[in-house]
Amino acid sequence: MAVPKRKTSRSNTRSRRAQWKAAVPDLVPIKVDGQVQLVPRRLMKHFHTR
Repeated sequence: MAVPKRKTSRSNTRSRRAQWKAAVPDLVPIKVDGQVQLVPRRLMKHFHTR
């Protein structure tokens, strides 16, 4: 099993973890009960079936 030779510094750890970012979903305006709401594109079908 691989074992690190030295402790990774806090700044190196945090800068490495900062690279992992979630992508912002594409928001689409939809009218729900007469009000315009921003909904992720993948959830559009759910709101149109109502």
